[in-house]
Amino acid sequence: MYVIVIDEQKCTVCGECVKICPVELYKQEDSRIIVGNTDECTDCKSCIEVCVAEAIAISEV
Repeated sequence: MYVIVIDEQKCTVCGECVKICPVELYKQEDSRIIVGNTDECTDCKSCIEVCVAEAIAISEV
């Protein structure tokens, strides 16, 4: 299982993580990104690679 943290201070809400996530874990809602069920995360790190603001951190529990 993984814990995904989005640093709201850094996040620009560009939506790139929403577009690239293969399991559709992220949702864009108003002016923030929401993380869904982290049990579905495959740790592919696509979201980290596409985040130019370096606002996403994934760690294994």
